[in-house]
Amino acid sequence: MEELYKNDDKMGFMRNTMKKLSSHLPKTDATVQHHLIQFEQQVKELQSQVTFLEGESDELIRKLDRNLHEFEVLRRKYYRMKEQQIESRRRNERLATKLQELKTLIREKQEEIDTLCAPPNSYGTFLAVNDDQTIDVENDGRRLRVTVRPGVNAEEFSAGQQLILNESLNVIGVANQEFKGEVVQIKQLLSDSRAIVSGRADEEKVIGLADELNQEKLAIGDNLLLNIRSNYAVEKLPKTHVEELLLEEVPDITYAQIGGLDNQIEQIRDAIELPYLYPDEFRAYKLTPPKGVLLYGPPGCGKTMIAKAIANSLAQKMTEKTGVKAKSFFLNVKGPELLNKYVGETEHKLRQVFARAKEIASDETPVVVFFDEMDALFRMRGSGISSDMEATVVAQFLAEIDGVEALKNVIIIGASNRQDLIDPAVLRPGRLDVKIKIDRPDKDSAKQIFVKYLTPDLPFDKAELQAHQDEREATVTALIDQTIAQMYETNEENKFLEVTYAKGSKEIYYFKDFASGAMIEHIVRRAKKTALKRSLTQPETGLKFDDFRQAVLDEFKENEELPNTTNPDDWAKIAGRKGDRIVNVRVLKETDNGEERPVETITAGQYL
Repeated sequence: MEELYKNDDKMGFMRNTMKKLSSHLPKTDATVQHHLIQFEQQVKELQSQVTFLEGESDELIRKLDRNLHEFEVLRRKYYRMKEQQIESRRRNERLATKLQELKTLIREKQEEIDTLCAPPNSYGTFLAVNDDQTIDVENDGRRLRVTVRPGVNAEEFSAGQQLILNESLNVIGVANQEFKGEVVQIKQLLSDSRAIVSGRADEEKVIGLADELNQEKLAIGDNLLLNIRSNYAVEKLPKTHVEELLLEEVPDITYAQIGGLDNQIEQIRDAIELPYLYPDEFRAYKLTPPKGVLLYGPPGCGKTMIAKAIANSLAQKMTEKTGVKAKSFFLNVKGPELLNKYVGETEHKLRQVFARAKEIASDETPVVVFFDEMDALFRMRGSGISSDMEATVVAQFLAEIDGVEALKNVIIIGASNRQDLIDPAVLRPGRLDVKIKIDRPDKDSAKQIFVKYLTPDLPFDKAELQAHQDEREATVTALIDQTIAQMYETNEENKFLEVTYAKGSKEIYYFKDFASGAMIEHIVRRAKKTALKRSLTQPETGLKFDDFRQAVLDEFKENEELPNTTNPDDWAKIAGRKGDRIVNVRVLKETDNGEERPVETITAGQYL
């Protein structure tokens, strides 16, 4: 249909063309006929050409369509190939990254294999540097002369230092010091960085001292860490065997904190402080200071406090005299812990105690060696039931205390509540020269002790203050006087014990006969605790006499069961009672139901 329309259009076009041409031609018939024929021939030719051209045009269109289709196909292929190229590039990048990771892993594994396959390095101990820049080391007991790897400065090596050696036994680096080995004790220091030490089974050997120990102050008896392979001591160790038994510090207790012992304190000052504060005057009178002091008496009366105050007072007095701050040491030897079941160990520790005192003693440093519970260590020789170890312990102590003669500022103080058990050789003049009894406090002494613990700055009950015109000092004095009157009153309520002596005589002991500074402190503490608990519910209240009265009754009640009725004579000696041998002790206080306690009679035994 479309082709027909196209042909009609072409014919119409031709007719119009003929009409236009005929208008310009001559009007004769023959001519016109001739021209028409020519024109028809030309038209036919043109039609043929048009038909040919139309075919060519269609062919070209078809070719164009075909080319466009092929172009579209090629374009799609191009983009597809481009995408494939991009994906290939990405894949290549991933493969390259993976390949690089594999190369790194292979290199690490190769290094690990090389490391594992490398020969082991050994260690050596540096001895000395030679003139040719080689060094001497000790390796497995052999002395070797080796070279040092470039970059390692041999001048910085110190004696006893650990070095790393390669398979050729040349130095390639510095190793960390090995802090393991044997513990040895210095017996003698030699001049050339060596020392004679004792090890296991008291075996003695000569060892070298590492340069690090040059900064330490070494003394005979010090413990050292010995590197067994190098035979060098590399570290100073604490004296565990002795230090655990000593309390080495500057005491802070003064004589002002001790009440009721003014006479005893005066005796101690005359015996100890004067010789050390005025040595020239003592030499002028050809007097020698006492070597030791024995403080004896019943428990809880201040023996240990006095010993601590001695060290503190010595330091203060020497500071006042010289103008230079002096330091004091208080070596508190825990007597029973010094005992050891192994033969010779107690004597060894005793020697170490005195060696420590000799080490730290100087003109400006007074040293107080305090033996608490002295009867446990230096019991009378021959009194042992199952052993005779006290014989050697006492002998060792006597040798050491006589050796203190040449020392200065070393004071030996012993404390015991059974001085009758201490060996007489220890107590004789020339050893423990001064013997001071720390007795139980009387009324005046008890008042001085109360003042230390019951002070005006404490909270008192309003009624107590009003009774004394709000004067705190007067209130304290009244409370102390009333409490002491109750404690020391010899009435039926305060009767404590009835003792029967071997001769048949009897004696009544009251609670006052067993008073002590520790008991007074405990009474004040009880009263304070009672007032504190009451103030939690009644904030306006404070200390009053009822608290102290009840505290005294509670303290006495607690002590009712304490007397030892099995060996009453021994108990009486510990409690500070002297006289004939006691064969019977009877508690006079009533039981809780008001009945009197039964009489407890014992038979005579080893101690009776």
